[in-house]
Amino acid sequence: MSDTGVRTELLADKDAVELAETRSRRKFSWARLGYGAVGVLVFLAIWDIAAIIKNDPAILPTVPATARTFWHYLFTDYPAVNGQTLLGHALTSTRRIVSGWAIGVVIGIVLGGAMASIRVVRFMIDPIIEFLRPLPPLAFLPLLIVWLGINDTPKITLIAIGVVPILTIATVTALDAVPDELVQASRSLGASPFYALATVRLRAAFPTIITGMRLAMGGAWTSIVAAELIASTSGLGYLINQAGQNLQMSLLVSGIVAIGIIGIVFDSLLRLLHRRTDPTSR
Repeated sequence: MSDTGVRTELLADKDAVELAETRSRRKFSWARLGYGAVGVLVFLAIWDIAAIIKNDPAILPTVPATARTFWHYLFTDYPAVNGQTLLGHALTSTRRIVSGWAIGVVIGIVLGGAMASIRVVRFMIDPIIEFLRPLPPLAFLPLLIVWLGINDTPKITLIAIGVVPILTIATVTALDAVPDELVQASRSLGASPFYALATVRLRAAFPTIITGMRLAMGGAWTSIVAAELIASTSGLGYLINQAGQNLQMSLLVSGIVAIGIIGIVFDSLLRLLHRRTDPTSR
């Protein structure tokens, strides 16, 4: 057989292997989806049985009652909650989350990249990050309210404060794990230190950085809901607080469900981005 024929056969075998791997991943994804659906159904069944046994909607509403309330107030104003719909409050919280999270991600990646590349910067910033990391972001809320008021600015700032340490540490850890051979190869081809950082190190470290983004997104929801419970006139945290004061347990649980749904959507998008940047991920 000629060399051309051998190469063609090898390429065909490689394509077949990649196709088999792709099909395997799809089967695994469908299996995970199926098992996840079963888990959700079991959880809903346990919830409904507990609500029926308790038989007190002011403490624990049933699943059908919660679903009806969720659907009704999704597009209908709830007068006791600033005259907004459940969808309106969800969009308000989502806007704050995305703004604060995005700002924190950009700052965290920039700081992490500087710390991983310049030793002096690392020595200067590391104590500050280690000081901020164990502090709950809500500890800064009274200061932010005094300085910035009760509009969206302190809430977005609060989220960014919680995101920055997580993304900084994730970025530094990911960049430190990049093999030196990759950087040396790029430098030998004439790449500057900054170009090597932007196109080689960050590209190789990005899947790990995305994991930090996912962790930061969960913390961001905790911060915004707590902030809206304390100092806000809109958002899902405010909705939950008002519904609890009025003993509207179905609406309260609907607000919690809305947070969970939005959180799953954001996490799924980040998972998809992770798979796009890391072919070995599942």
